Amino acid sequence: MSDFNNRPQIEVLSAADGDRRRYWSDDDKLRIVEESFIGHRQAAATARRHGICRSLLTTWRRQYRNGELGSSRPVPFAPVTVAKGAPASQANPVDPCPPPDCQVEIALPNGRRLIVPVGVEPEALARILAVVDRQ
Repeated sequence: MSDFNNRPQIEVLSAADGDRRRYWSDDDKLRIVEESFIGHRQAAATARRHGICRSLLTTWRRQYRNGELGSSRPVPFAPVTVAKGAPASQANPVDPCPPPDCQVEIALPNGRRLIVPVGVEPEALARILAVVDRQ
């Protein structure tokens, strides 16, 4: 009899007790995925906040990078980081002859990053992007 008291109790759950499988619209998926990319936020924290498992968010993020997640919306902005300090107000903001050590970092939709010199020829950059952007 004492053995019966020390065993953990078992709770039987039926399918009627739980929620049914949820359906996420493409807009909801895009919103959650884009939120998971903001700042230094962890994917697990974003998944917990929206009540989904981390592996599902990881799948959505991969689909987002590959352009498979619903209708692709245009990117609202392109983040830019200035590597060298330059005065905020300049008479001519575009330098016609940038220093040779200036570089531009390009973040591709598939998650890869490409760093090229500022003076790279557009045709050469297009050829490089065609190779790097492949799956």
